[in-house]
Amino acid sequence: MARPDRSLLNSLPGICTLLYCVLFISDLARAAQIDVVEINDPVTPVVAEYIIRSIGEAEEQQACCLIIQIDTPGGLDLAMRDIIKRIMSSEVPVVVFVGPSGARAASAGALITLAAHVAAMAPGTNIGAAHPVNLGGQMDETMAAKVANDAAAYIESIAEKRGRNKQWAINAVRQSVSISETEALNENVVDLIAENLHDLILKINGREIDMPSGPVTLETGGASVNRKKMGFRDIVLQALANPNIAYILFMAGLAGLYFEFSNPGAIFPGVIGGISIILAMYSMQSLSANYAGVLMILMAVVLFILELKVVSFGLLSLGGIVALTLGSLMLFDSSAPYMRVSLSVIVPTVALVSGVFLTAVWLVVKAQRSRPTTGREGMLNMRGKACTDIAGEGRVFVHGEYWNARSDGPIPKGTRVRVVRVDGMLLTVKPDNT
Repeated sequence: MARPDRSLLNSLPGICTLLYCVLFISDLARAAQIDVVEINDPVTPVVAEYIIRSIGEAEEQQACCLIIQIDTPGGLDLAMRDIIKRIMSSEVPVVVFVGPSGARAASAGALITLAAHVAAMAPGTNIGAAHPVNLGGQMDETMAAKVANDAAAYIESIAEKRGRNKQWAINAVRQSVSISETEALNENVVDLIAENLHDLILKINGREIDMPSGPVTLETGGASVNRKKMGFRDIVLQALANPNIAYILFMAGLAGLYFEFSNPGAIFPGVIGGISIILAMYSMQSLSANYAGVLMILMAVVLFILELKVVSFGLLSLGGIVALTLGSLMLFDSSAPYMRVSLSVIVPTVALVSGVFLTAVWLVVKAQRSRPTTGREGMLNMRGKACTDIAGEGRVFVHGEYWNARSDGPIPKGTRVRVVRVDGMLLTVKPDNT
């Protein structure tokens, strides 16, 4: 019977210790990671989904913290509240950094910054102007007061939770105040100023954070930085959340469907039009479109179509252009510029779409009024030449063909003639004196 190798047995404790050390070091290396996401757009449901997913991934990977570098003019209230709720319940510290220099955290961005465990700003940035805006046009005084009171109470509770300046937070909502990074630091709105992301990571190292599970000390020194990017799906959906893109898709969809119905079987305009309309509906749902504007644009299309059927001497087309312009202006009736369709997009789009519809109308009217080119009607008033003397009957050359012809008077050979009547294969002609 073979005896066990004692040298191997003696080395087992060392091997186990080595494996334990490797696992411990790898665990530390895995934990020593900082996730970073960048938001440079208005706060939309797509942005909210992206941030919420990033927080979840940071929790799964046990990252040191998640840094949200933000530069936003604001955004949708529901999307902002979803982000804030997720930050409040996060198991990893969330740091919001208003940067780089020249960036801003306005409106919804200000509330998200105040909700962070650590709020930081870069030099040359500003925060504030958090007064709520309405996406559906003007509100009456009572409703406006209710919305402002709700937003003020909400931002006050966030500031109190994070130990920040409650009065400034209320003023940011009620008076739309906005301050620079230096004022924000002096007034206890943010925790620190950092030149850039690297400087931020150095300054938050060793900082103690109050988490739901208890105090946590940030250990960011030497941690690796994991910059996260939006996936293709997020990029596409974020593009669709742009009012200008939604408007162009809607107009392209209407034009495509119009040409498909005008020319059944063309297929391509119908397919493109249907896809564009569906994408536009998704965008309008996300952006809370004004459906009075949608109906006004649809009315414009109806007026353009009626121009084909009714002789209005251009009045229906003029009404269609007016309805199209008004509907475009009403489609996203918001006091926030980033939630409205730009005039630089409306003007050329209205001109192009109106031109397309009017061109179609003109071609149809022209076709209806043009003289026939085939059949008996097409032969009338055609000009030709007498191939023989026509004294009663003879031969003429008309429309590239030789015809039997007759006339009420004698016509010499070689005379230019014009067709005045068609009886089967016999033409009645007369001299063409024009």
